[in-house]
Amino acid sequence: MSLNVLGLTFSAVVFLGIFIAAAVAGMKIYRKIRSISRQAFGTENILEGFRQMEVENSTTPKSVAGMTSLYLPKIKKDFPEFQYDEMKVRAENALTSYLLAISSMNPSFLKEGGQELRDHLSMKLAMLREEEVRETYRDIKIHRTELANYRKRNGRCIVTFQSSLQSFYTKTDRSGKLLAGNAQLYTQTKYNVDVIYIQDRELVEKETDLSLGLNCPNCGAPISTLGSKVCEYCGTPIVELNIYAWTFSNIEEV
Repeated sequence: MSLNVLGLTFSAVVFLGIFIAAAVAGMKIYRKIRSISRQAFGTENILEGFRQMEVENSTTPKSVAGMTSLYLPKIKKDFPEFQYDEMKVRAENALTSYLLAISSMNPSFLKEGGQELRDHLSMKLAMLREEEVRETYRDIKIHRTELANYRKRNGRCIVTFQSSLQSFYTKTDRSGKLLAGNAQLYTQTKYNVDVIYIQDRELVEKETDLSLGLNCPNCGAPISTLGSKVCEYCGTPIVELNIYAWTFSNIEEV
């Protein structure tokens, strides 16, 4: 047998060995993937497993920061007249109308909100027009709404509601091509809705920072803590005006 034949035979054996080793390794990897898929998704088809996971995610509501039991007593202490159930419904209505305004590209759909929120919505719609895309929310359903935060700053109190919701959300380009979302599966998400305590709705909307503080009627000192019943400088009782109002200032996805 010539050296050439021996060389070819040796090369064939080496190639066959490599092929068998690769086949064995591939089979082990395949079996491992099937095992992982079966354990994770209950099926050996990993693509079907991901599909099942996608469907499950589309029906599982997002959890919300349930801080109502912590913040509501603090809010009621500062504002005994605060009606939690009524304000929660208003927050949900504001959120729903905000999303419908985006879907319709029409700011008039926003039913509640101060100038700050309306400006935010206008900027959102302007950005969508500039990018030539549409965001649509269909069949909106709110699962749960809770208080998520309560803070005081810049002469106003801010109460934050957090809502989990589902909708058929889609983002499409000018030609109708789907860029994000799913028209057949629900998208689960959650939003923060801020409502602020202000003095006079008409006056505040003319302020650049959309806030308005109070002053003591006796000494003229600023009332730094909204909800205060007496002036911390001279002790004069503070009579709360009936023109106080709550207004929605911000809505954002979290």
